[in-house]
Amino acid sequence: MARIDAFFKLMSEQKASDLHLSTNNPPMLRINGDLVRVDYPTLRGDDLKAMVYEIAPEVKTKVFEETGDVDFGYEIPGLARYRANFYNQKYGIGAVFRLIPSKVMTCDELGLPPVLKRFPLLKKGLVLVTGPTGSGKSTTLAAMIDYANLMRQDHIITVEDPIEFVHKSQQCLVNHREVGVHTRSFAAALRGALREDPDIILVGEMRDLETIELALTAAATGHLVFGTLHTSSAAKTIDRVIDVFPTNQQNQIRTTLAESLKGVVAQNLFRRIDRPGRVAALEILVVDTAIGNLIREGKTHQIPGMIQVGKKKGNLPLDDAIMEHLRAARVSPEESYDKCTDKKKFRPFLQKPPDDFED
Repeated sequence: MARIDAFFKLMSEQKASDLHLSTNNPPMLRINGDLVRVDYPTLRGDDLKAMVYEIAPEVKTKVFEETGDVDFGYEIPGLARYRANFYNQKYGIGAVFRLIPSKVMTCDELGLPPVLKRFPLLKKGLVLVTGPTGSGKSTTLAAMIDYANLMRQDHIITVEDPIEFVHKSQQCLVNHREVGVHTRSFAAALRGALREDPDIILVGEMRDLETIELALTAAATGHLVFGTLHTSSAAKTIDRVIDVFPTNQQNQIRTTLAESLKGVVAQNLFRRIDRPGRVAALEILVVDTAIGNLIREGKTHQIPGMIQVGKKKGNLPLDDAIMEHLRAARVSPEESYDKCTDKKKFRPFLQKPPDDFED
């Protein structure tokens, strides 16, 4: 057993989402969104480096030595998987480990809206799950891939850095590829995927122009592509995809995106006040002909209004999702106000409304 495994067992006992190890600091756990110090001596540089190198693949330690940071996956059988990141900082090495549960939670177990079961059954197109780091994007994506795995008889390829949730082939054949281990880059894996007879492709992160362009190509040529972006709303997600491209290509990309994009799920996590844990609030955009026309014409500023009037189609405004949690006393008025779009709607719930509010 690796020495660091004791910290992972402590994570499990404390129901922590992340473990932080940093030179000249004691270990810290993130529990329900807050960092909590562990009762353990301050970590020294050489000792910490030896501890994390014990579990890192040799190829990854080489990358770390060359670049100063690296990502990889680590698994303790019977306990959990972890997404690891090593990085150099002023005082020495640092490391962060994100817990990835070994069991994939279903859409029903997560309480996700029923429309999210429609996306995995699409024959082709692009579905984007967005939100800030640590907002639960990977968990939501895993639930949708799990649903496809149960309901379809197809080939699913996932491309991640590193591999997070591991899906066992059920009705589908599932193949996992890790950037830096099984393929050189997201773009290289996507180019290869088009020759590997996939029906569904999961792109762990659409982080550059080439990857986004290849994902759009795959979606436009008869594949169902799931991807993630670090954007906070459906409209901003569409703008982000378009803005990645040079100005002279953007009209063409608007047309391609209008035809290929099938849905956007933008989510954020809230601290629960009814019990320990966190809960997600989702904004959902189901792209139909009208939304496609807005994308094509560069009128993405009108999309929030279309989400509001298109609830019967499965659209869900973020503020409606937050309000449902607030009325059910699952989240606090203060956090709801902080993360909502329409401040005026949530102001009456505050005991001490801020003075800088403008009607």
